[in-house]
Amino acid sequence: MPAQTIARAARAADVNVETIRYYERRGLIERPPTVGTAVRIYPDETVRRIRFIKRAQKLGFTLREIQDLLRLRAGRGAKSASVRRKVEAKIAGVDAKLRDLRAMRRALSELLESCSGRGDAETCPILRSLDEEAPAGPPEPTKPGRRKRS
Repeated sequence: MPAQTIARAARAADVNVETIRYYERRGLIERPPTVGTAVRIYPDETVRRIRFIKRAQKLGFTLREIQDLLRLRAGRGAKSASVRRKVEAKIAGVDAKLRDLRAMRRALSELLESCSGRGDAETCPILRSLDEEAPAGPPEPTKPGRRKRS
């Protein structure tokens, strides 16, 4: 694939032109110098890098985390153990979110069971519960890798 304009690079990477500009502003991809009449020519590596970013985002990595992964990918002497630690941290974060979502679901199920669905909304036990000073709900979100103690 030859070097290309921003529009062609966007099509090749299956993103919007504005996505490329945003990644440039964030420092995730390098903004190429202009050639001739202010046209920027993007090298093949830019498309490859954008695809890397999009795949990492689908796995839940934030742009800041992706920037770290890109540094490791480009860094000479970087160790795969560093990459592994980042993925382990991401898994711990996903596990924490899953725990929080399960707790949220339990709390919502309890609220649902308290309401027959009959009568006026003003007497609905769900709304009354949400209106209390200290509603019984799921615990505060936990930090990845740390369990909240009760």
